[in-house]
Amino acid sequence: MDGKDVAALLLRGSLGPMLFAHGRNKVAGGLDGTTGWFEALGLRPARAHAVMAAATEMGAGAAITAGVAGPLPAAAAVGLMAVAARTDHRGKGFFVFKGGWEYTGVVAGASVALAALGNGRVSLDRLLGRQTRGGVRGAVTAAGLGCAAAAALLAACYRPASAEPEGAKQSDDDAFSRPPAAS
Repeated sequence: MDGKDVAALLLRGSLGPMLFAHGRNKVAGGLDGTTGWFEALGLRPARAHAVMAAATEMGAGAAITAGVAGPLPAAAAVGLMAVAARTDHRGKGFFVFKGGWEYTGVVAGASVALAALGNGRVSLDRLLGRQTRGGVRGAVTAAGLGCAAAAALLAACYRPASAEPEGAKQSDDDAFSRPPAAS
């Protein structure tokens, strides 16, 4: 086992279980809390996204830990982090303790780095005789697929509440019963 194999094993052993734990946490007490959070973020339908996010985190985490499916689990992690960065962390600065994108950036970067390394010799892919795509091709695959999936999901399902000034929102009934505002 060389240094690259050790690096891949260490990265898989830290990144994979962490992703799995985040997904498991979403379902631990039921998905109602995650559903409400996703609803507030503007992901529609929120329940479907809560289930999908939890399943993707757990699946990608397990696959990364086991070292299976080449760069695809890394692409899933990149996609998850890109959606989180856009919906929850955008505009909040860098540091995660202030709501910033630090965590999502590090997880996405580590995932792309893992895809560049490949799963290494101590992996399920290796045990099954599969050649994993590492190097630039693996990194580009993980980053490209992850970002493309995130962009497609956001285009199809991200509907944040509009930011209207306080008191500006009217019901349809109110709009017909009030005189127009003076200019």
